[in-house]
Amino acid sequence: MRGARVSRRVVTRGQVVHSACRFFLRHGTVDMDALARDLAVSRATLYRVVGSRDALLADVLWGLADGLLARARRRRTRTGVDGVLEITRYFVSDLRGSAPFEGFLRAEPETARRLLTGGCVHRRAVLAQRSILLEAGERDRLWPRSGIDDLAYLYVRVVESALYAELLSSRRPDLALAERTARAVLRQTR
Repeated sequence: MRGARVSRRVVTRGQVVHSACRFFLRHGTVDMDALARDLAVSRATLYRVVGSRDALLADVLWGLADGLLARARRRRTRTGVDGVLEITRYFVSDLRGSAPFEGFLRAEPETARRLLTGGCVHRRAVLAQRSILLEAGERDRLWPRSGIDDLAYLYVRVVESALYAELLSSRRPDLALAERTARAVLRQTR
């Protein structure tokens, strides 16, 4: 039929990320072909909206981590160093208890390592940790504001070294060691 117009579905990045999060929770990955079908868009449209699979996966991983982190922050009962460590314990426990996340780490270790420890997921984690440190130390001025960015970065690296030990060095996670180290870092910079 000549002159017929092809209807195109318009999706936003937010809609794609939301659908990708749901897909990830069901499958432990993001399959771009399947996601495009779920959204009733072409692969070209999907890539035009998100840029790349890595960019989308980073948004998905951070979205899920951010939700767990918010829940951990609400559960916190302590302040200061103990409050910071309590949030981390809740977060790590919930993240490591996530079957989709664990499946992703096993199925796509290189992608996981690249996205979780070297890209925007890491940068977002550092910003979130900065906020946690400021909040936890606010009353007693535990940490100088001038060094808070460095402290947040170092703290996140310590936690990542345990959380992603298998990806970084083929070692088993030693969460007790990571907590002792994180506690020492927090206490040394006061």
